[in-house]
Amino acid sequence: MLIKAINERAENNFGESLELLLKVKNRSQQKNWNKQLFLAINNIGVNYYMMLDYGEAIDNYLEAYKIALKNADSNEEMIVLNNIAILYSKEKQFAKAEEYFLRAYKIALGKKESLKIGLYAINLATVANEQNQVRKAKEYLTIAIPLLKNNQELLLMAEIAEANNFYLAKQHQKAKEIALKLFSTAQKSSNIEAKSSILILLAQIFQEEKDISRATDYINLLLKDDNMSIENKKDAYKLMAQLSFDAQKYNQAILYKDSVMFTMDSINKIKNGRLFENSKIKFEAQNFQQKLSESTQQLKTERKLFYGFIIGLILLLMLVFWAIRNHFIKLNQRKIIAERNQQIIELELLQEKNEKLLLEQTLQEHNVSSGLNEERLRGEIELKNKQLTSKALSVAARNNLIEDIIAHFSNFNEVRGNPILENKVRELKNHLKKDSEWDHFFNHFDEVNQGFLKRLKEAHSYLNANDLRFISYLYMNLTIKEISSLFNITPEACRKRKERISKKMNLSAEEDLYFYLSNI
Repeated sequence: MLIKAINERAENNFGESLELLLKVKNRSQQKNWNKQLFLAINNIGVNYYMMLDYGEAIDNYLEAYKIALKNADSNEEMIVLNNIAILYSKEKQFAKAEEYFLRAYKIALGKKESLKIGLYAINLATVANEQNQVRKAKEYLTIAIPLLKNNQELLLMAEIAEANNFYLAKQHQKAKEIALKLFSTAQKSSNIEAKSSILILLAQIFQEEKDISRATDYINLLLKDDNMSIENKKDAYKLMAQLSFDAQKYNQAILYKDSVMFTMDSINKIKNGRLFENSKIKFEAQNFQQKLSESTQQLKTERKLFYGFIIGLILLLMLVFWAIRNHFIKLNQRKIIAERNQQIIELELLQEKNEKLLLEQTLQEHNVSSGLNEERLRGEIELKNKQLTSKALSVAARNNLIEDIIAHFSNFNEVRGNPILENKVRELKNHLKKDSEWDHFFNHFDEVNQGFLKRLKEAHSYLNANDLRFISYLYMNLTIKEISSLFNITPEACRKRKERISKKMNLSAEEDLYFYLSNI
């Protein structure tokens, strides 16, 4: 449909072309075919551009540009940027045209596509010429011409732009040499714009040289060509009026001025006619969209009714099957109730026996496990397989040692009756660090870790001092064994405390507490 629509447009059958493109657009939207959707909308814009409805054209180009950005397709982006720039160039908004040509040019540079770099450089040079920015145009042409040696059509456009650049730079002789060289090539080319541009340029050059006769000859060649666009003929009539005035043929100059006015009037009529045709096409397109929407809605309604009927039928069959099955189940249940009751009694007795055995086994395993845990803790304390890495570990180890000494000596009756020994025990107790030591640790820890505890308290204000102490050790990447030693609890209890704190902080079972703390 896309190819057929483009062929219809080539035959100036814009209505048929737009109808096909709208079908492609709707189908692509339904199927989420982003590539086809871009091509449909971009070609709709081209249709409106050729129908001189520049407002509709720019709307569709901008919609296509959004799709290109969404698809992250740089080729699509270059295509639509170039189309938008051409449209602005036609409207004589050369600053906007340059902006969009430049964006397409930069993308081509990034992709290192020499042919497109050359094409967009020609376009930028042409816009610069239109704005009489001769030096800028020359820079772009210097880039473009070497890249287009293998493409004669684009090379012709570049060389025409170069000749025009020399003309604008007042280097008329150089411009004439290039233009005369390109004249025969342009006549053989199928590019209408190239033919028109070279003829007008030659006429302007000879006009500057006061060779009115030769300038007139080139303009007459342009006017005799039936394939020339009406806009090019308007420019030709305008130039002929100037040439006639220069030759002091004032009556003839007036006639050509009238021709310019007549041509502009014809252009306006064509535009008005095409705008009227556009309005009809838009109406037909909206009507097509409405019919398509109604058809889609009807299809959805019919589909809902069909699905409802199928679901109802399935439910009815399930109900009948359930009733039949339930009837047979009840019959079977009546036969086996007595047997089942006896089996249940026996199973209950067996279950009670198994539960007692299981309980005894569990108690035995618990005792064994407790013994193993105690043995493992003693082994961990005795071996101390790695050095303490922080002040917190040192303080905790020293306090535990002092507490053990106090507890040991307190059990001796000799100590209780000896004032000197009791005084030594009190001195040992005084050496135990108070909560202020931990406050100092927390302050130091928070400074080192850049306000970690402050952020933690802000996020979870309900955590107590022990929770914060546990979390600090965990954040320091201490092992469960090291943390349990600091708290004087078993690793299992330490793990449970970790689980309790995780629940307290509303973490799910899948979330790891250490990973969560690392991201605070």
